[in-house]
Amino acid sequence: MKWALVAFTLLLVASAIAEEVGNDLEIAKECNEATCILPNCRCSSTDIPGGLDPRDTPQLVLLTFDDGVNVVNVQKYRTLYGRKNKNGCPIGVTYFVNHEYTNYRLVNELYNMGFEIALHSISHQTPQTYWAEATYETMMREFADQKRQMAHFANIPINDIHGMRIPFLQMSGNSSFQMMNSAGLTYDSSWPTSRFTNPGLWPYTLDYASTQDCMIPPCPTASIPGPWVLPLITWFDLNGFPCSFVDACIFRPDINDEEAWFRFIMGNFERHYKGNRAPFGFYVHEWFITSTPAIRRAFTRFLDLLNNLHDVFMVNASEAIEFARNPVKIDEYKKKACRSRPFAPCPFKSCGPLTAEHTLMTYWMEVCTACPNVYPWLGNPLGN
Repeated sequence: MKWALVAFTLLLVASAIAEEVGNDLEIAKECNEATCILPNCRCSSTDIPGGLDPRDTPQLVLLTFDDGVNVVNVQKYRTLYGRKNKNGCPIGVTYFVNHEYTNYRLVNELYNMGFEIALHSISHQTPQTYWAEATYETMMREFADQKRQMAHFANIPINDIHGMRIPFLQMSGNSSFQMMNSAGLTYDSSWPTSRFTNPGLWPYTLDYASTQDCMIPPCPTASIPGPWVLPLITWFDLNGFPCSFVDACIFRPDINDEEAWFRFIMGNFERHYKGNRAPFGFYVHEWFITSTPAIRRAFTRFLDLLNNLHDVFMVNASEAIEFARNPVKIDEYKKKACRSRPFAPCPFKSCGPLTAEHTLMTYWMEVCTACPNVYPWLGNPLGN
């Protein structure tokens, strides 16, 4: 009787997991390194891709900004123009852009300056449970449609949009990764880890079960070949608490103490640089740097230092994934051609007032194409 009860309980658990995963997906199994090989499959691991030694591994640094692009924050973004790594190539920066209050003419400008444009949803709406419970169909409306929307209004090639970050870093289980396959997106940068920080967790795929800690559930449980996970390796504040974004750190230096802020940034960076050189993320919102002169100066000092180190490279998120897929030693990495792409023109138009059908509010937009008929939103991303 006891074993019958155990068997029945296990059956109920298995049924619940199967229901969570979905009828068309298989539960992910433990990773098999013999069959999961680069460039298209990688187990979740702190091992350096390609078996490289840390001293031979380029230290990649990812600077990312979230939310809308507008006339206020673009002033800070323009201060990054012209910066170069020690190999002579322009630095990489990734912008995770949401739709509302975004100036698409300025998105086009950032793209033409060589920076990466990625997705942060159309609505960026609350409550957070909206994202936790988001279905495949919801994620298609938020991100697959935003990919078309971004390419259209900013007049940038749709095939140059590779990545996404879910608002509030709220994972959506399997649905977001299913959507990525349908939408032709390469990587997700929404999943924090505080467990795999020293050594850090390198990017990996979801062909097999992830070993990453699930800080903001639900996390994926299915085998979903194709999309890459770019883990957000947390920083640690002055009291040792993890923080996924710089501005989310609770116990941090005094906002007027430039030297303390510089040491704080360097301490988190050196954990990567002196460790297994997993990509170091400086994930932040623009306002946090701009609003405080001491933090702004410490940030600039940090960038100056990075750009003068021969084995450190500021890259965009797509380039970090490309390195994980095709790892090479520092000397070979230095010889790689700098990224380049054709200029994307922007014969911009100012549009408005445009009525938003979901709220009846009015908006104004700057776009690189014809003006929409109504304010673009979920279900009508081009405003037809």
